[in-house]
Amino acid sequence: MTIRSMGHDDVAAVHELMTDVVSRLPSSSLFATDDVAYLHSLLNRGGEIYGAFDNGRLVAYTVLAIPGTAAGNLGREFGVPDSELDRVGVLDATIVHESVRGRGLQRFFHELREQRARTRGLVCLYSTVHPDNLASRRNLEAAGFALQFTRPMYGGHPRHCYAKRLE
Repeated sequence: MTIRSMGHDDVAAVHELMTDVVSRLPSSSLFATDDVAYLHSLLNRGGEIYGAFDNGRLVAYTVLAIPGTAAGNLGREFGVPDSELDRVGVLDATIVHESVRGRGLQRFFHELREQRARTRGLVCLYSTVHPDNLASRRNLEAAGFALQFTRPMYGGHPRHCYAKRLE
């Protein structure tokens, strides 16, 4: 399996994998889907997407969003002042195809994104997860994220909101 950074030319493949995997989840509320335009805007704002390839086929991806002062910066949900929003990163999404689950990709992606966040001078990482997504919750907690609160988000669906300070 190989891991590489992905760019604008890869967005269609990322979206296709997301749509495919989410279509088999027991409930569409378990994952907040993104559209192609959002993925392009994320890259334009300096965010990063990494893909895992098995025999040349995209089988997983992960996103580190760096929203800056954009309206959707999750840091605001945690009370981060506007003057510090440029130092916030968001673990925006990870999708792993069923055929490669259990190989530690989500944990690897957490480590990769945290290392990239540190390299970029970010001091806070945030993430949201549906309360019923036990695997993602366990992986966030194993990576040192702490549950801060739970509330409806993304169209009224419940989300646990996690935080990790990097300093």
